[in-house]
Amino acid sequence: MLTTDFVAGAPNWIDLGSPDTGQAAGFYTSVLGWDFASAGPGAGGYGFFRKDGATVAALGPLTEEGVSSAWTVYFQSPDADATAKSVEKGGGTVRVAPSDVMDAGRMGCFTDPGGAEFAVWQPAGVGGLERTSEEGALCWVEAHVPDPTVEYAFYRGVFGWRAVDMEVPGLVYKVLSTAEGDQQEAAFGGMAPLLEGDRPCWIPYFCVGDPDATVVAAEVGGGSARMAPADVAGVGRIAWIEDPSGAVFAVIRPDRPAAAA
Repeated sequence: MLTTDFVAGAPNWIDLGSPDTGQAAGFYTSVLGWDFASAGPGAGGYGFFRKDGATVAALGPLTEEGVSSAWTVYFQSPDADATAKSVEKGGGTVRVAPSDVMDAGRMGCFTDPGGAEFAVWQPAGVGGLERTSEEGALCWVEAHVPDPTVEYAFYRGVFGWRAVDMEVPGLVYKVLSTAEGDQQEAAFGGMAPLLEGDRPCWIPYFCVGDPDATVVAAEVGGGSARMAPADVAGVGRIAWIEDPSGAVFAVIRPDRPAAAA
């Protein structure tokens, strides 16, 4: 389960790169009930999504030509520079070399061997998200990759992750856990084969009370349903949504209510 007691390899931050941060802030405010606050005049347009005053995600402008709007999942690292070396050793790519973000922490951005982008956050002044696994907050992350066996071996080498294969109709789904703690309790995400026509990526899941109503709000706000709401036995009701700039995320109402972090 995703909590704010972050350990090495656990998701600890998430942000959205958007070509129109004003539009994105308005969209997610109306769809997920968030507020948006700028990080300040020297932050280059970066800011924080908050739920009841607690940071649940972040938003920044896209600065590179030809880069698509997308959510980036960050994983906890005790040493971002060492992680960068492990990424390269495992066949991944360092897109942005680790660097300090003022006194908040140290970050690096990478691409795994299959093409999915991710990042790491080495905390200093900012430990990570302030709420997870409750309504309006991140509760799961999911990799969609060309070859889950190969990609899992890469991430195991980088973060020491553990995995359990779960049979679902038509595919094998890997449930991912951090290296520490009880494996079931330490589960934070999954890995699945890439669907034809999609690009490799990490998808964030946010808990909501009513996925159907969330999809309607997204469509009213200029987004679309990438996958219509559907019940998944033993998991919950899930929908995939594409925001007005094309960034994809998922929402879920778990079968068992998400516990507060």
